[in-house]
Amino acid sequence: MNWFAVLLGMLPENLLLAGIVAVILTEIAGTRGRTALPLAVIAVGAAAFGAFWLAFNGATGAPFPGQFSVTPGSLVAKGIVLALVLPVLLLSRDDFADGQFYLLVLSSLYGVCLLMSADSFLTLFLGLEIMSLPVYALVLLAFRRPQSAEAALKYLVLSGAASATFLLGASFLYGASGSLELDAFTAALGSSDFVAVASVALVIIAFFLKAAVVPFHTWAPDAYEAASIPVTAYMATVIKAGVLLAVLRLIDTAPLAPRTVDLLAILPLVSIVWGNLAAIRQQSFRRMIAYSSIAHAGYLFYAFLGDGPGRFEAVVFYVLAYGLMNLLAFASIPAGDDATRDRLESLKGLFQRQPYAALMLGAAMLSLAGIPPFPGFVAKFLIFTNVMQAGHTLYAVLGLVGSYLGIYFYLRVIQYAFMSADGAVSERGVVTRAALGASLLCLVPVILLSIFPGWVIALL
Repeated sequence: MNWFAVLLGMLPENLLLAGIVAVILTEIAGTRGRTALPLAVIAVGAAAFGAFWLAFNGATGAPFPGQFSVTPGSLVAKGIVLALVLPVLLLSRDDFADGQFYLLVLSSLYGVCLLMSADSFLTLFLGLEIMSLPVYALVLLAFRRPQSAEAALKYLVLSGAASATFLLGASFLYGASGSLELDAFTAALGSSDFVAVASVALVIIAFFLKAAVVPFHTWAPDAYEAASIPVTAYMATVIKAGVLLAVLRLIDTAPLAPRTVDLLAILPLVSIVWGNLAAIRQQSFRRMIAYSSIAHAGYLFYAFLGDGPGRFEAVVFYVLAYGLMNLLAFASIPAGDDATRDRLESLKGLFQRQPYAALMLGAAMLSLAGIPPFPGFVAKFLIFTNVMQAGHTLYAVLGLVGSYLGIYFYLRVIQYAFMSADGAVSERGVVTRAALGASLLCLVPVILLSIFPGWVIALL
């Protein structure tokens, strides 16, 4: 085994591991205060830089043949997801003083990175579990609401059901092909063998559970609402990105059989419609974002209906735009009591109190709604264009119609922030310096995505 190739090919993962060890050592040494946060930021920032550096130098290789490999595309995806974590870490500064939060986030990130380089179902399952297990604890870590325990338990049970479904699908695939490599799943996508078809359906349903696609979505609103702002931001962006990029690793550029097309279109379409309709009725900001994420999971799964070569750029660009906009929205929420700041009414008069926060929140909502010239419009355009070019015009039209349902609740947030009278004094809060730094970290790439989307797409 060439250890240099292993160390270099797994550079992002190794840097995350170094960060985990460093945070553990500071905890053992009894160091308190803000030591864990800078260590986590350095580890994640270095891992993101390492991923981009390897990608731009055209790094390819298989440190563990048949199990783990790297390509420039997978490294770019890693770099993007790792970079999205930096604003989350800044948002956590005012919520978490010790190292527990940062240990859990770094551990979960290690699993996310494994997903994007997996070459077999063994590595894929390992990545899924390492990514998911710390999140159950993260939901409970900031135990500020009585329903936090129930939400974490619901997430644990349904995520466990997803893992069991995934393993059952993998066992069916092994029975049909005698292999657990991802190439066997790619071949099964076009197979007419019953066992192979069953394995494809079970694996896709498992990812529907992980991504909160209707009707497997019931854990998301409760978990998002019960968790603190940094944890919700992490779940809504990084965990969602990890799941969809794992699906992208599975399906890659393989052609889809008609039955697989229907599975990847019907439930995501229902998810788009139901997520947007249910979000209209919400008075909790985090619960509204949860239903919004359910709808966006539908858009992301729609990307797999397109032709193979366009899937990667559509999914990665959407993950980047969606993640930045969600993080920008969370960073714009004024500080205060957890229950109070979560109410949409607390945003009333935000523009009069804090114009910058209101403008950032408005930009995030318009982008999530898919209004040009914001990145969300380009992301949806890429997906629906690819779907139509693949010949699935009916599904594209239905998806577009469903997406219009979401405009109402996004504009309602803007109406609260810009056009409503100022809220009560007890509801007033300020955007902290940490949140301001997080919003600035998001704002620069948002501007680049809005002005030069073609340049960003060309890099993917």
